Amino acid sequence: MDKASIIGIVLGIGAVLGGQALEGGSIHSLMQLAAAIIVFGGTFGAVFLSYPFQNVMGSFKDIKNILKEPPQDPFQIITQITQYANKARKEGILSLEKELKNIEDPFLKKSLAMAVDGVEPHLIREAMETELEYLDEHGKVNSKVWKAAGGYAPTIGILGAVLGLIHVMENLNDPSKLGSGIAVAFVATVYGVGSANLLFLPFSTKLEARHRHQVIIKEMILEGIISVSTGENPRLIEEKLKSFLSEFQKNKGQPSGAKAEVAGQTRPVEAKPGV
Repeated sequence: MDKASIIGIVLGIGAVLGGQALEGGSIHSLMQLAAAIIVFGGTFGAVFLSYPFQNVMGSFKDIKNILKEPPQDPFQIITQITQYANKARKEGILSLEKELKNIEDPFLKKSLAMAVDGVEPHLIREAMETELEYLDEHGKVNSKVWKAAGGYAPTIGILGAVLGLIHVMENLNDPSKLGSGIAVAFVATVYGVGSANLLFLPFSTKLEARHRHQVIIKEMILEGIISVSTGENPRLIEEKLKSFLSEFQKNKGQPSGAKAEVAGQTRPVEAKPGV
C-alpha cells in the first residue's frame, strides 16, 4: 500500500470533518443527498460527455493503483539487465533466449527478444520508441479524466448552490423549507470544491506521477537492452541505468547494501597498548 496516498485521503477529509466538529457544527449537516446528486452526477455527466466510455471506466479502475506502490522496482530492473549483460558477455546473446519465458514485462520481453534475434540496435530503438510514444499518450488519458473532473466539480457545486437559493426564494412564505434549501446551497459548494481539491485533482497528479515513473522505467529498459545487444561492459551498463534514477531514489536504494558492507567490515576495536 502507498502510505502517502492513504495519509493524504484520511488527513484531507478528516481535516474538513474535524474542523466542522471543532467549530460546533454537525457533521450530519454536511450529508445532503440532493447536493451530492447535483455535484457528483453533474460532474461525472460532464466527464462522460468529454471522454469515451472506456477511458472514463479505465480511470475508475486506475484508482486502485493510487493506493498501491509502483509495481516495478527500478533497482530490480537494473539488477536484471546487468545479469543479462553478464550472461551475454560470457555465453553470447543467444543464451538469453532461455530467459524470455521468465519475463513478465511485455516491453522488456519484446525488446530483449529483438536483441536475441539479432535485430540491429538502431532498429530496436526505433521500434520500441514508437511503442513507448503510444504507451505514453495512452497512459496520460486516465490522469486527464480526473483532472477534468477536478475542473468541473467546483463549477457544478456553484450550480448546486444557485439551485438551492432558487429553492429558498420559491419558499419564502414557508419557513420550514428554508433551512433545507440553504443547506443544499452551501453543502453543494463544499462538495464541489472539496471533492476537486481533496480527491479528483490529487488523483490526477498521483496518476500522472505514476505514469511518468513507468515511462522512465521503460526508457531505462530500452537503453539497457540496447547496451546488452552491443556488448557493453556490465558495470558500465549498471552505472548508465542508475543515471535514470533521481538522487532520492539512489540514496533510498543504498542503505541495505551499505549496511551489509559496513557489517562485513566492522571489527572489534583493539585496545592500544599503554605508553
